[in-house]
Amino acid sequence: MSPLFRRNTPAVPRDRLVTLVGKPGCHLCDDAQVVVEKVCGELGVPWELKDITEDRELHDTYWEQIPVVLVDGAQHTFWRVNEDRLRKALSD
Repeated sequence: MSPLFRRNTPAVPRDRLVTLVGKPGCHLCDDAQVVVEKVCGELGVPWELKDITEDRELHDTYWEQIPVVLVDGAQHTFWRVNEDRLRKALSD
């Protein structure tokens, strides 16, 4: 495929980054973390957890949507994380 038509995403999974935005005591955040850990572990994709109670900007942006999953800094999903959808996003 011509480079002109390729997506501008990293080709190697370890070059991706998944960010889970949530807060302590949130059962949906706990559920999302299980999915993120599983999918990222299988694909070798690094991930990080951000706490909205410790970051005012994240709180103001996402407080009604947590948990929020970002893939390479772009919002992928919120509330419920679909394992297959996340895996596909990280594999494309």
